[in-house]
Amino acid sequence: MTELAILIVEDEPEVRDALIRDIEPFEGQFRIEAAEDVDDAHAALQSLDDAGQRVALVLCDHLLPGVHGVDFLIELNEDKTTNPARKVLVTGQAGLEDTIRAVNDADLDHYIAKPWEEADLQDIVREQLTEYVSRWVDDLLPYVPILNGAKLMAIIAARGYDR
Repeated sequence: MTELAILIVEDEPEVRDALIRDIEPFEGQFRIEAAEDVDDAHAALQSLDDAGQRVALVLCDHLLPGVHGVDFLIELNEDKTTNPARKVLVTGQAGLEDTIRAVNDADLDHYIAKPWEEADLQDIVREQLTEYVSRWVDDLLPYVPILNGAKLMAIIAARGYDR
């Protein structure tokens, strides 16, 4: 089992299923967890923690029942265990003020407007995961085939690995 996960937080089942389907190519190296709201996302994070796994990437809608996605991303950013995770807002509903809060207070890494193109989503996920593993993972070789291999190989070379 992989030690890193992608967390999808989306309340609309069809959209959540589409996100899961579109990022399926990453499932071999990353556990994919889906949540329908923030409470469900907290349960997923606890499950990951219990399994000794870390969330590397959060794809989060803004308009969720109860707590809004931007508020959840800010909460993740303020928690030392989830702060390193890459944070992506996937929405068609966040206004300018909420987006600015996400950038300033949640350390938002990317914004994806709905509807998205599958290839564009995969490119964004690949780049965000590459950024995460390059900073937080010691052994980058397992990620070379699925992420930005050229960038990871350059980092491996810079670290002085002879493999």
